[in-house]
Amino acid sequence: MGKIIQFFKECYAELRKVVWPGRDEVVSSVGIVLVSTVIIAAVLGFVDMLLLYGVQFIFK
Repeated sequence: MGKIIQFFKECYAELRKVVWPGRDEVVSSVGIVLVSTVIIAAVLGFVDMLLLYGVQFIFK
């Protein structure tokens, strides 16, 4: 039982060392993730459409 308590004490001590990002940094990171997700989704959608038309062309 003592090892478990020691483990949680060490976890808490390590979490106190973490430098958490500020609000501005989080907002900008979320914006970058959203924009890159939309761009990648559009590219993959376009590739999927091309492959669909290619397969339909081959099998008609």
